[in-house]
Amino acid sequence: LVQLVESGGGSVQAGGSLRLSCTAPGFTSNRCGMHWYRQATGKQREWVSSLSSDGITSYADSVKGRFTISKDNSKDTVYLQMNSLKPEDTAMYSCKPYGGSWCGAISWGQGTQVTVSN
Repeated sequence: LVQLVESGGGSVQAGGSLRLSCTAPGFTSNRCGMHWYRQATGKQREWVSSLSSDGITSYADSVKGRFTISKDNSKDTVYLQMNSLKPEDTAMYSCKPYGGSWCGAISWGQGTQVTVSN
């Protein structure tokens, strides 16, 4: 089984920054894209950002201009740089490969918690 691991979360004050990491061995060689999702306690899971295998980025309106998705193919790692954080960004953040059958077979990881306080 491929182990998908998120890291980089923590507790910050409003206006602060965090950089999340998502490592999925093999996702680069298998030409997977990557989604970032988040889910606040008691709320629906929402899509945050995506990076295609060709390098195309996309963002939810709620984070556009504040978050940046990127990747390091040599490390099989995708990042989410989060700036100007707001309390409403508080959630468990998770990544999910997408694309072909190999990509889609990768299970959800544990996620990484982000907490933003006033």
